[in-house]
Amino acid sequence: MRLKNKVVVVTGGGRGIGEAICLRFVEEGAKIVVVDKNGIDVDYVVEKIKESGKEAIGKEVDVTNKNQVDEMIEDIVSKYKKIDVFINNAGITADAKLEKMTEEQWNQVIDVNLKGVFYCGQSAAKVMKKQGYGVILNASSVVGLYGNFGQTNYAASKWGVIGMTKTWAKELGKYEIRVNAVAPGFTLTPMVEKMPQDVLTMIQNKSPLKKLAQPVDIANAFLFLASDEARFITGTVLSVDGGVVL
Repeated sequence: MRLKNKVVVVTGGGRGIGEAICLRFVEEGAKIVVVDKNGIDVDYVVEKIKESGKEAIGKEVDVTNKNQVDEMIEDIVSKYKKIDVFINNAGITADAKLEKMTEEQWNQVIDVNLKGVFYCGQSAAKVMKKQGYGVILNASSVVGLYGNFGQTNYAASKWGVIGMTKTWAKELGKYEIRVNAVAPGFTLTPMVEKMPQDVLTMIQNKSPLKKLAQPVDIANAFLFLASDEARFITGTVLSVDGGVVL
């Protein structure tokens, strides 16, 4: 088992890619903390893990609320005495073309996708510095690398995540803390599955593999970067997109 007895925190862990990360990591021996703003989703994933005989706890947290984030970190350390891996996966979209995007749409996405990652990373880093090791993994996106029609806010936030990832890797490396990012392509999550079929087909055809990712494909990338197999990898962005160029 690659993550035996490792304490792993996953934000946005209640559905989609976050849920897949939680379920995949427990298969490798991790103790999972499922974090999500939606308490019902948290409970669902925690119970699913427990039914499989694995260990998990849930935290209903708004990552844009610094007090809630700090309290969550304190609770986890109080229970487990450590945090081995922290995965910043929570993210939202609020799409609109540039001239039609509202200030509210801009702020919502930047708050969750950028400020939330900052709050969580900052709080987790303090714990990891004290313990002298750790891994922080951030969810970016191919949209952050290449841009995408109607996603000014999302592209800006995911490019910002890459910038934070590289900066944290430089700052925290001397404390044996590795920081990396995963940049998924379009993945068959509940959010993406709501898109019109003709759009999904168009996206699928852009990939040399002629298919979209399953959530577990992204989870496996996070798993590699979380494991000791990636012990000499930091400050990198791993694209998991089937070779698509947007």
